[in-house]
Amino acid sequence: MTRSYLPTVVFDAHFATFSLSSRYTKLGYAGNTEPQFIVPSCIAIKESAKVGSRTVKGVDDLDFFIGDEGIDKPNYATKWPIRHGIVEDWDLMERFMEQVIFKYLRAEPEDHYFLLVRGPWPICKWPIQLPHPHMTEPPLNTPENREYTAEIMFESFNVPGLYIAVQAVLALAASWTSRQVGERTLTGTVIDSGDGVTHVIPVAEGYVIGSCIKHIPIAGRDITYFTQQLLREREVGIPPEQSLETAKAVKERFSYVCPDLVKEFSKYDTDGSKWIKQYTGINNISKKEFTVDVGYERFLGPEIFFHPEFANPDFTQPISEVVDEVIQNCPIDVRRPLYKNIVLSGGSTMFRDFGRRLQRDLKRTVDARLKMSEELSGGKLKPKPIDVQVITHHMQRYAVWFGGSMLASTPEFYQVCHTKKDYEEIGPSICRHNPVFGVMS
Repeated sequence: MTRSYLPTVVFDAHFATFSLSSRYTKLGYAGNTEPQFIVPSCIAIKESAKVGSRTVKGVDDLDFFIGDEGIDKPNYATKWPIRHGIVEDWDLMERFMEQVIFKYLRAEPEDHYFLLVRGPWPICKWPIQLPHPHMTEPPLNTPENREYTAEIMFESFNVPGLYIAVQAVLALAASWTSRQVGERTLTGTVIDSGDGVTHVIPVAEGYVIGSCIKHIPIAGRDITYFTQQLLREREVGIPPEQSLETAKAVKERFSYVCPDLVKEFSKYDTDGSKWIKQYTGINNISKKEFTVDVGYERFLGPEIFFHPEFANPDFTQPISEVVDEVIQNCPIDVRRPLYKNIVLSGGSTMFRDFGRRLQRDLKRTVDARLKMSEELSGGKLKPKPIDVQVITHHMQRYAVWFGGSMLASTPEFYQVCHTKKDYEEIGPSICRHNPVFGVMS
């Protein structure tokens, strides 16, 4: 008789991703639309304590704190086990996971399969030799990292099954909830933009084309800083110590992407009362209210995705050009599907009309190239139009976690998981590769 298990735990700590913003762990049970917990990926230990010297393991070891409790804890040193996207301290990582499993999820790991999320490096299995012009960062997601993860999960937590998924593939799966998606496919271009960095990741049949990934040094944090700068130049009523907090609130509440900058300025200049919004905050010191008129900042903040030179003179390439370049660097036979399925993921892609503007700008670039090809051929070649489609959906903010939650709820998930029995027979090397799955009817 086969043992039945409780719902799979979906654990997005961004294991070994290259994202500089991987400072939060998202976790919860498969079948939910959002993670049950979002925890800062930090652990506070006694400054005198030596990691690895503890004598008691499990929930009885109370000499450390994690998440929000671990930030700025007096007499404790706050450590971040994951730095620049890679696990630096596996012992601290194990203690962190121990706490989130037992204290937050209140789960017995022996009763649950686990789906862990990792980044996309380097898993291209495309048969064509690809150039490496943009691999500016090392392939952090090493096979050894996956082996360490397997050892912790199978030996320390005794889990019955483990699947280590790729974040870009899960983001593609999450997009299936959109009405724009005609067929479920694991081929597409994922634009993943969080707080610290934005990545453009091409995926072909479930495999990331790692050599073509590009990162953009513009993300949510940069929009907040730019909005803060704009408000400082015009508003004098904002308490200096609350300047960043106010800018973030304004960004999240009022910002949107405009189709045309000149026309947008004209709208505000001719009928400001219709478009200018008001933000009200409380001074943390005097406890008095202060108000901020929010005008141009509403659309100028997100505009740095399309005009990055506004905020960063060292980077001037619009996001539409980056996406086009990424796809053009991919094998020619997958370019059309990559243009047709551009999927947005992460909180910084949630601005109103972001997808519409990106699709329009990218379509213009693609059409201009086709027109040039036709002109260079003297009209003899008539290229077939390229369908450019940017997919937006209501699960964008937690797209990676939601994609994992969806796939881990299917019967197929249990067939592709590495089991405890496999681990004991073969060893941790089984987790160097994880079967691609997800294209289900």
